[in-house]
Amino acid sequence: MIVHCASYHDGHRIEAPDDLAGALAAARAAGPGGFVWIGLFEPTAEELDHVGREFALHPLAVEDAVSAHQRPKIEPYQGSLFVALKTLGYHPGAHAVTIGEVMVFLGADFVMTVRHGADTPLSGLRARLEKQPELLRYGPSSVLHSVCDTIVDGYMEVATRLQSDLDELEADVFAPGRVGRDTAGRIYGYKRQVMTVRRATGPLLEPTLRLARGGEPYIRPETLPYLRDVADHLARVTDQVEGMDRLLSDILNANLAQVSVQQNNDMRKISAWAALAAVPTMIAGVYGMNFEDMPELHQPWGYPAVLSLMAAVCIVLHRVFKRHDWL
Repeated sequence: MIVHCASYHDGHRIEAPDDLAGALAAARAAGPGGFVWIGLFEPTAEELDHVGREFALHPLAVEDAVSAHQRPKIEPYQGSLFVALKTLGYHPGAHAVTIGEVMVFLGADFVMTVRHGADTPLSGLRARLEKQPELLRYGPSSVLHSVCDTIVDGYMEVATRLQSDLDELEADVFAPGRVGRDTAGRIYGYKRQVMTVRRATGPLLEPTLRLARGGEPYIRPETLPYLRDVADHLARVTDQVEGMDRLLSDILNANLAQVSVQQNNDMRKISAWAALAAVPTMIAGVYGMNFEDMPELHQPWGYPAVLSLMAAVCIVLHRVFKRHDWL
């Protein structure tokens, strides 16, 4: 579905027909620096084929834009530059990272964005960029920079929220006496979220650096400093995500060690109580045997003496175990 189509010249929006051919003709008629910006949201194959024919897009790039689920990349084709990016959203209530996709087609006099998924933070991008004619005058490459910058800012926001949640998780895991049954599951859940972020940020770093170095078609030299700034932000996010992944691994190992120590303590206490129960059981078992000649068997104080012996031994063992923190 085409959600927006507008023509620009020298950083300002110009009057143009709503149809693709008319908008492109108006941008070209405006003179050098004119371009058309088309925005599509989850287009069908037929819609994208129609747009592809209007702008002479390569069939392989069109196919990638329709199917989505692409690895972040940059592919130069004859007549256009194709850029695939992942977008991220974070829902704190569910502690879930959601993913979307944005594809950008860049040409000499056109730029087209194709969005897939709900978490594509480009809704207000056109309005913001139209308020910056000094940047928009650089043409389609300024739009590409703004798209990349908005998406990377979204990465930074998601990474910041994840880091905050991980700080709470770390404090909870290392709280005194807190060894929860669900802790390992929570850690694993966060690792899955971090992995989702890594799949979006990691593969995008190399293509972004390629753009920032220059040499790619349809990228104006004036936009290279802006693209280098985006690459720097993305590198920081990538380092932060790598650090969170290592932190989660350390938290998981610490939690497993805590569980192991807790199990050892439990087994030690069980063994101590078993030892306390074994002493009177042994004495009672001896006196339960059917023999004539047994110590104090026919004495009237024999029974209380044996009970007193059991109690004394149990008290001594209890004090010893308490002193060594077994109980």
